[in-house]
Amino acid sequence: MSRRWTATALLLALVALACDGGARPRPPRGSPRGDLPSSMAALGDSITAGFGSCLALATCQRNSWSTGDGLRVDSHYRRIMAANPKIRGHAHNHAVPGARAAGLAGQARRAVSSNVEYVTVLIGANDACRGRIEDMTGVAAFRADVDRGLAVLRAGLPRARVLVVSIPDLYRLWEVGHADARAARAWSHGICPALLANPTSTAGTDARRRTTFRARVDAYNRQLAAACRAYGSRCRYDGGAAHRVRFGLDMLNPLDWFHPDRDGQNRLAAVTYRAARLDARG
Repeated sequence: MSRRWTATALLLALVALACDGGARPRPPRGSPRGDLPSSMAALGDSITAGFGSCLALATCQRNSWSTGDGLRVDSHYRRIMAANPKIRGHAHNHAVPGARAAGLAGQARRAVSSNVEYVTVLIGANDACRGRIEDMTGVAAFRADVDRGLAVLRAGLPRARVLVVSIPDLYRLWEVGHADARAARAWSHGICPALLANPTSTAGTDARRRTTFRARVDAYNRQLAAACRAYGSRCRYDGGAAHRVRFGLDMLNPLDWFHPDRDGQNRLAAVTYRAARLDARG
């Protein structure tokens, strides 16, 4: 066996370990909980797809805060399965890296096709993370896109529970990372330019750009909350729980310093699962 082949095999093994291909759910305690969903789907973008949470800048759904089945992230799926094993094998991740709210309806149609009982929605970061401030999705257009996506769910899955998650505080990434040379260097390759371009600049134009970006994300979150209220009693907004997470650099992957690593995914899973209050609903 050549040394090159051995090194390649070792690298592949490490990647598989990072993605936790052999993960198993926690064993159920007591009788199965029939009041918990027996199937679920995740809609959203690269965060929900687990992008960057393994050893590469690639999708890694096993580490998704929502549907991940890996041991290293205590996802909604694994938490539900601990009490209701009927959900095993019935979690569908339809999130698409780079997706904006305009793509939500298409993902929702895939969730309807899967005929699931529980749906998580986390969308909006890419509507803000455009090349320029003026390229960001308008607030009214964002709301219309979200409403179209939720209307597909309401019509196709009228009995399903829906959790709408707030957009994380992207501005905080700049706050905690702009003075870190590694993060600034990674961001210079075109990551979320509307916020992260010229990250070390203190010029007034750059400061105003970041403030405008922050305000737009806040406006999106208000629209997500309002859209969920309009949906009806089967929809629950997380109340800003994801947005309030105080991300540090230790919760980001060390490749792009933007997407959550496993610790970040775990934190999102914890705060959003509490907000979902699945145990309190029929």
